[in-house]
Amino acid sequence: MNILLIEDEYLASEKLEAQLLRYDPSIRILATIDSIRNAVKWFETNPAPDLAFLDIHLSDGNSFEIFQKVEVKCPIIFTTAYDEYAVKAFKVNSIDYLLKPISNEDLAAAMDKFKSLYQTKPATSGLDMEQIMALLNRNRTTEETHHYKNRFLVKSGQKIRSIPTEEIAYFYAEDKIVFLITTSGQRFITDFTLDTLQELLDPEQFSRLNRQFIAHIHSIDEIHPYLKGRLKVYVKPTTDKEIIISNERAAAFKEWLGK
Repeated sequence: MNILLIEDEYLASEKLEAQLLRYDPSIRILATIDSIRNAVKWFETNPAPDLAFLDIHLSDGNSFEIFQKVEVKCPIIFTTAYDEYAVKAFKVNSIDYLLKPISNEDLAAAMDKFKSLYQTKPATSGLDMEQIMALLNRNRTTEETHHYKNRFLVKSGQKIRSIPTEEIAYFYAEDKIVFLITTSGQRFITDFTLDTLQELLDPEQFSRLNRQFIAHIHSIDEIHPYLKGRLKVYVKPTTDKEIIISNERAAAFKEWLGK
């Protein structure tokens, strides 16, 4: 079975690939794609896979845009973190979805469903994009009522502290661990993945810079043009890690800064 992964967080894609191979060692992962732009190019130049796993939020936008730019001739299993509007869309279109973090049991059930529904039929995504986009637009009109996380509990030695989001400078992932950095330079380990944090944090205040960083707008110190339309970002408190924003993400990042 040939499977395509569309996921912009390295740790999430690595885990999903391992889970799929544990489910069926004969599965072949054709590619792991991290953006709408690259996904469109892949579908334009490659035969349809047997199945694709698609994360809803990619570095350069909402992954539903892929279906507006290219014909996708394969079944889709979506992955999402707390996207109620997307869940509704999948139910309307009889499309399966997996809520992150994905359990082995849920993955196995989704794969079993795929086999029973699609392996005896011609490949087709079955997506009704008009219904999905209507649900997306409805979600945008009610977005202001969404309640984002205001504070995070962290461990400090034997104590537990509550860190308000206004005291958070940025989050970054390293060696499968996500760290919270405060404006005063303190570092704490969190129990959330960057994908989940992206859903919990107010997008007016926090932005996903790349696979490794989510930053508060007040932590952005300097922005420099970089190679091939990319941007190099410096944050405060400073970090020794290089922060590069892709050319696909650069325009959205500038728009976020200018709001």
